[in-house]
Amino acid sequence: MEPAENKTFTDFVLLGFSDTPDLLLPLSSLFLAAYVICIAGNSFIFTLITSQPQLHSPMYILMGNLAIVDILFTSIIIPRALYSLLSGDTHISIHGCFTQLFLFLAVGNMDSFLLAIMALDRYCAVCFPLSYMIIMSKRTCICLVTISWVIVCLHSTFHTVLTSSQQNCSWLIHHFFCDLPVLMVLSCLEASDVLQKVIFIECAIVIFSPVLFILVSYILIIKAVLTLQSSRGRWKTFSTCSSHLTMVILFYSTVIFVYFRPSAIYSPTYDRVISVVYTIIIPMLNPFIYSLRNKKVKTAVRKILT
Repeated sequence: MEPAENKTFTDFVLLGFSDTPDLLLPLSSLFLAAYVICIAGNSFIFTLITSQPQLHSPMYILMGNLAIVDILFTSIIIPRALYSLLSGDTHISIHGCFTQLFLFLAVGNMDSFLLAIMALDRYCAVCFPLSYMIIMSKRTCICLVTISWVIVCLHSTFHTVLTSSQQNCSWLIHHFFCDLPVLMVLSCLEASDVLQKVIFIECAIVIFSPVLFILVSYILIIKAVLTLQSSRGRWKTFSTCSSHLTMVILFYSTVIFVYFRPSAIYSPTYDRVISVVYTIIIPMLNPFIYSLRNKKVKTAVRKILT
């Protein structure tokens, strides 16, 4: 293979699903339908929360923030992927690729941090019900969300700068967007080992910190719930956490598979399929999870419809 320093190129090539030409039309239809449903559903949730006074508590404010993040998350990926599928133009500029990488990492990790803040909210609501509105005040929510944005932007900047400085031995990306693992595969072997270790360690810290926080929160919640004498009270308390817990399981099960599986089992096909799930399907499903499993949201929806 010709060394990277002897190559001059201005574009990456997103191969995407070019190896399955028979699926291009069905995939385009799937992407477009999922994007429309995601935008409509999350916009509806955000509008519902902002317009209904009974949903102005911290939990629903965070839910509204998550809806906006999901809209941004899919908008970073799907429009560009649709353009490639429909036009056949698979080229993306180097600057465009690393811009997409920066935004994807920042917004994707913000999704993770919001889930952690929502776990803190559920913990305070269950374990400190009398002090809940004092602990999780509007100011507290704004501070936590702001700090999270600062952390994820620094994390994203670190990885984007590190990845863009590597020497690439190829410009063919076997994916439908610029993601960290697929860009690392392009790195020349001499530079990739150390770089991969640094990226893996930093990723593990940023991604698993919210996971550990969520786990500890739910251990304390379960401990508090089991002390309740009434089985109805236990069920009611668990039901307030069900929507959030469903989102956590769906989101982290796919993210951990993509970013923390051994390199020996790396497969572009599996990565693309799992990436479709967590970049398109899960953001599309989140509004339905809220509306179907949250009593106050269902009540607000009925109020608007009637």
